[in-house]
Amino acid sequence: MRCGLSRAQHRGPWFCWPHHCCTGTRQLFVEMADRMVADGWRDAGYEFVCIDDCWMAPTRDGQGRLQADPKRFPSGIRRLADYVHSKGLKLGIYSDVGKKTCAGFPGSYNHYDLDAQTFASWGVDLLKFDGCNSDSLDLLAEGYKRMSLALNRTGRSIVYSCEWPFYLRPPNYTEIKQYCNHWRNFYDVYDSWSSIKSILDWTALHQDTIVKIAGPGGWNDPDMLVIGNFGLSRDQSVTQMAMWAIMAAPLFMSNDLRHISPEAKRLLQNREVIAINQDPLGKQGYQLFKVQQEGWLWERPLSDLAYAVAVLNQQEIGGPQNFTFSLTWLGHGLACNPACSIRQVLPASRDWGVYSWLSSLSVEVNPTGTVLLTVQPVL
Repeated sequence: MRCGLSRAQHRGPWFCWPHHCCTGTRQLFVEMADRMVADGWRDAGYEFVCIDDCWMAPTRDGQGRLQADPKRFPSGIRRLADYVHSKGLKLGIYSDVGKKTCAGFPGSYNHYDLDAQTFASWGVDLLKFDGCNSDSLDLLAEGYKRMSLALNRTGRSIVYSCEWPFYLRPPNYTEIKQYCNHWRNFYDVYDSWSSIKSILDWTALHQDTIVKIAGPGGWNDPDMLVIGNFGLSRDQSVTQMAMWAIMAAPLFMSNDLRHISPEAKRLLQNREVIAINQDPLGKQGYQLFKVQQEGWLWERPLSDLAYAVAVLNQQEIGGPQNFTFSLTWLGHGLACNPACSIRQVLPASRDWGVYSWLSSLSVEVNPTGTVLLTVQPVL
């Protein structure tokens, strides 16, 4: 199950728990909708409750329509959507471009219009469309396009989340953005630092291709936030939250809101980080270069000539390390010209004061941790 922010014109927090995806019942989703309201997730901007794979019955009904598992969703998806909507939230659902979903349930192949109409009639607000079990890349591409057009024909606003580029080498991102609101590029995230690091490494390696295509209406999706589970340390959790904000990523949470720690909750609900993620300029950040041996410097242009800056320490052993860099390196030399105000957002918020263009900045970062800063021009 997933919860989060996700909009057709922008991204947003939402969430799923992989360990519940094939066992979750209606009651579980009702409880999570209640938690999202009572515990401040909705107020922080998280607006979707999303059902992942395995929600369907093993076969379609007599009219060829998808149907919910009658034991786990005895009152159907429409009733669940009504409940989620009554809480001021939105409902997302899962299907697949192929003949079967990744877990072996009925896929949407040759049923694109019927499935789109079914989802719209149920009050669905987001469709995650997976890419398993398609017979060819041509059929996969045709299916993604046909479902996009079918969703539009329903007249209901439904965010369209695609796995399309993951299956292509290389993807045509200009074409994909014409049809999808956000898209997965890389392997599934796991609750481990090695998984987070591999996603960041892949993103940096391919940034010349993927950064320029991201913007309002279409976003690169590095997969879910796994903060609040068990595989990441505190510093690694800070890194994922900071870097997902830098990458303008959809904020998809994969965790259990009934048992999340107060520390993880504060991090995921951090209003300053979410504001960076949702910045209306809509530009994705990028890696600049190494700082000393183990530090990486990233930046993201923000509204009003501001920048978000992340200093990531990739060292996995030892203690905190200081990374020093010139402010002339930021924003093609313009971020702090002639002066700028710097504020630390993560791991804790504090003002650093005003710096001149020729100043250097020294940032202490824990191993596998990140310091997230905002740089505001002083004109």
